[in-house]
Amino acid sequence: MGMRDTYNAAIQVAKSLHMDGAAEERDGKLYFHGTVQYEDQANKIWDAIKTVPSWRTDIVADIKHVNAGAEPAPTYTVKAGDTLSKIAKELLGNANAYMAIFEANKDQLTDPNKIQVGQVLKVPAKH
Repeated sequence: MGMRDTYNAAIQVAKSLHMDGAAEERDGKLYFHGTVQYEDQANKIWDAIKTVPSWRTDIVADIKHVNAGAEPAPTYTVKAGDTLSKIAKELLGNANAYMAIFEANKDQLTDPNKIQVGQVLKVPAKH
């Protein structure tokens, strides 16, 4: 089994994050190099690489990111008839997660029962 097979999970993570680069096997090592948009994406690739115990001796990597920090949270634009509970059910799978949306948007919301059509809300990650 070659290095690309051993590190296939990390290669797939890099592909899913649209890394601009390559993983090339030569001289018994895997040269993993490329660029992603955000620091947290680079960290996800590193996490996948580190699942293989021998990664320190197998990998020569240079994974860069263009923007510091985490990928921006997804957003949702409020439509007529929406409530935070309805949005939470649709996007997070649990109507009771409405407070997570409220907490993520305290910069623009003062009451979880008062949202307005056209507001663009940050949607936190599912837990």
